[in-house]
Amino acid sequence: MNLEKTLVLLKPSAVQRGLIGEILHRFERKGLRLAGMKMMQLTDEILNEHYAHLAGKPFFQRIKNSMMASPIIACCFEGVDAVQVVRSMTGATNGRVAVPGTIRGDYSVSAQENIVHTSDSPENAKVEVARFFKPEEIFDYKLNALPYLNYEEEYQAD
Repeated sequence: MNLEKTLVLLKPSAVQRGLIGEILHRFERKGLRLAGMKMMQLTDEILNEHYAHLAGKPFFQRIKNSMMASPIIACCFEGVDAVQVVRSMTGATNGRVAVPGTIRGDYSVSAQENIVHTSDSPENAKVEVARFFKPEEIFDYKLNALPYLNYEEEYQAD
């Protein structure tokens, strides 16, 4: 098991619907440590980089427009296998088919306005966290609840 950092973006659909606190609450209650958080207005430049893998798709501009509709909340969460934990909590990309109990399953009925973006692999998480946060915006502090979340060996790198 790995102690990992992962990126979570609360999209304009979460911000506009007043779901910021509810979603952050779910990640914190799960046992993930918030290592960084900020509100920001996304630009064409950062979205071209972030969604470069979708650049040739017909819906590319629509996604960028959606992501620039209002500020977003960028978060970095840390925990044992954080990427997989966050992805499991988030649910399927299309909110209409996401399982109830997941964030998208509970708050989304859209494939695009699907509340959150999350890193899809530990490798991409490193790239994405660095894209949205300067090193000094990521904080390393002791979470006093740590001994009550995992046993010590779970924090050791594989």
